[in-house]
Amino acid sequence: MPNIKSAIKRVKTSEKRRALNASQKSALRSAVKTADQAIAGTDVAAAKAALITATKKLDKAVTKGLIHKNAAARKKSRLAKRLNALSAQA
Repeated sequence: MPNIKSAIKRVKTSEKRRALNASQKSALRSAVKTADQAIAGTDVAAAKAALITATKKLDKAVTKGLIHKNAAARKKSRLAKRLNALSAQA
């Protein structure tokens, strides 16, 4: 445990940030997984709504520094590609 006041404060703030980041990253993964499952289904409208939600979460995660912008772009692109294939079939 640190003795210096500023070091004690850094431990507290970094623990708060770690918990917040973990929460946001978990919500992001859940949104992407929900979109993935919606696209795997047959309902195009639900899949589009889920994709919009996942896209928002991915963009937000990039601005917060949780994931790299290219990783978010890759995930969005892959989801959109699968959605487009689903809507072409319907």
